[in-house]
Amino acid sequence: MNLDFTKEQKMLMSSAREFLVPECPKDLVREIEESETGFREDLWAKMAELGWMGLIIPEDYEGIEMTYFDLVLLLEEMGRNLLPGPFFSTVLLGTVPIIEAGTDSQKQEFLPKIVEGDIRITLAHAEPGAFYDPSDVNVQAVPDSGGYVINGTKLFVENAHISEYLICSARTSGNGFSRDGITLFLVDAKDPGITTTVVPTIGLDRLCEVQIKDVKVSEDQILGQKDNGWAVLEKVLERAAIGKCAEMVGGIKACLEMTNDYVKKRVAYGRIIGSFQVIQHYLANVWIDMETSRNITYEAAWRINEGLPCTMKAAVAKAWVGQAFGRVTERCIQMHGAIGMTREQDVGLYHRRAKAWDLAFGDADYQREIVAQQLEMG
Repeated sequence: MNLDFTKEQKMLMSSAREFLVPECPKDLVREIEESETGFREDLWAKMAELGWMGLIIPEDYEGIEMTYFDLVLLLEEMGRNLLPGPFFSTVLLGTVPIIEAGTDSQKQEFLPKIVEGDIRITLAHAEPGAFYDPSDVNVQAVPDSGGYVINGTKLFVENAHISEYLICSARTSGNGFSRDGITLFLVDAKDPGITTTVVPTIGLDRLCEVQIKDVKVSEDQILGQKDNGWAVLEKVLERAAIGKCAEMVGGIKACLEMTNDYVKKRVAYGRIIGSFQVIQHYLANVWIDMETSRNITYEAAWRINEGLPCTMKAAVAKAWVGQAFGRVTERCIQMHGAIGMTREQDVGLYHRRAKAWDLAFGDADYQREIVAQQLEMG
């Protein structure tokens, strides 16, 4: 495994940082968090101009056709700056399934519009059971007049309130515990039968409850093969888990940097607090968490690039990095003192994201179950 960055990857990371630092300052992050939509149209348009929406989209559909590992590096920079908005939900949760399973006509219809930033797409999969396995899919798609009628409720749907389309998983056959019988549908998010409600969360990350009532879809709106949607979902959820790890790695780096700067200036008991051994050891532990998190995330992303099995590595990465980010933010807040918990201090923003992102796509306990299953298979 060679994790040396190419010239293009170094340019991607440096250009992303040069853009995000001035365009996404923490004051703007706070402003967007408190807004009704949770994103800014002007920032979204600028990102589209940079080509970020089409980073992994093939050139045949007006994309740049870079690799998944390149996307992970970009997500790391976004996590470092706490970029709010629907980039993750559109590019990872919406675009990946279309690339993996869409027909040519579906790709021609949706991918160029994603590249231009004209539409946003998200994945509607989790349900009130709040797991990410087949037993969670109970929304029904019943055959009707050459198409289907969908009914049910989806939960924790990222940015559904500002998305034009949903990729909705629904059961077309089998029971609630079967991998077979799950079908993916491209659904108009503005259909009158869809009601979207933003759910209050600690991360202020615009997760939504989506109620689907008598929504009619045609055969042409099936994404991939009927009854075989789980094969696509597994790939999407693995990539999403690793992508979220990348954002958390960026967050860990930012926390280390701001706290290292703080302890070099803060005076207590007549001394710079960074001179105390306990503070130095705290920072050393943060650095260890950062390096470990980065390495296991990069390895998982590299395996996807190489077309290698990644279920175990993705679960290990998400279990470790999710908890490491929480440890780091708590320790950095401790080094800042009581002021670290105030709204004005940036480290507190990362702490709330750490709590939210640890749960995204399965918390550590869920990921450990996957690791245990993989060990039994081995």
